[in-house]
Amino acid sequence: MQNAFKSPQTLRLFPEKLFYKIGEASRIVEVESYVLRYWETEFPFLSPRKSKSGQRIYTKKDIDLLLQIKKLLYEERYTIDGVRRKLGGNISGQEAETVPEEKPIPKADTEKVISMVKEKLGDLLKILS
Repeated sequence: MQNAFKSPQTLRLFPEKLFYKIGEASRIVEVESYVLRYWETEFPFLSPRKSKSGQRIYTKKDIDLLLQIKKLLYEERYTIDGVRRKLGGNISGQEAETVPEEKPIPKADTEKVISMVKEKLGDLLKILS
């Protein structure tokens, strides 16, 4: 059995924190800080929060997204436009769910529902009394 500490593969470990500054994020992702700032302008779905002093604050989710962008750009050789299309509105890589459009309830139906609710509440009140 092979010892995990002597494994030839390096594990990408980084400290578990709530927030990472841009310098820490750039070391984790292994790109320069200016690259992260550039990606922020190119990918609208990448928008780290900013502190009161204006520093970019990256979360674990942001770091995972940065690693995914780096992999697509550097390893899989996607263009920036290709990454934008692939991750666009769907960061998880799964198909986006379509939300059915809500239709307004006709007034007559609304009044029926309200009267039914009042009736049921009256019944509950009688039971509880």
